[in-house]
Amino acid sequence: MTRSQKGFTLIELLIVVVIIGILAAIAIPKFANTKQQAFLATVKSDLRNLVTAEEAYFYDNSTYTTTMSTTQFNPSQGVSYSIGAASATGWSATATHTGLVGGNPSGCHIAVGTAATTATESEGAPYCP
Repeated sequence: MTRSQKGFTLIELLIVVVIIGILAAIAIPKFANTKQQAFLATVKSDLRNLVTAEEAYFYDNSTYTTTMSTTQFNPSQGVSYSIGAASATGWSATATHTGLVGGNPSGCHIAVGTAATTATESEGAPYCP
């Protein structure tokens, strides 16, 4: 007398678990990289908005400012800034996101006018080493 047994064998279930584990090992680093790219994009976008705010301040006062509270600039959550030298001829700033780790924890730099001193950066464009 033969019984008809339905279901999966232990070997079939183990093979499925191994395949899911391999797919997860491939996918998780991709998602982590995407998160870092999103943080970096936030920093770059905020730096471009800071350029607009500094130019608006310059239009009204004929000089740039190191104090963000005097501009109409509102940074994104988790982004910190440091505005360096600011004068009537140029300014520079550095920004970083609290979520950036590994490849670029130092954040990005931007400079306008005479403050754009390094050969690797373009004036008014975020530079992320």
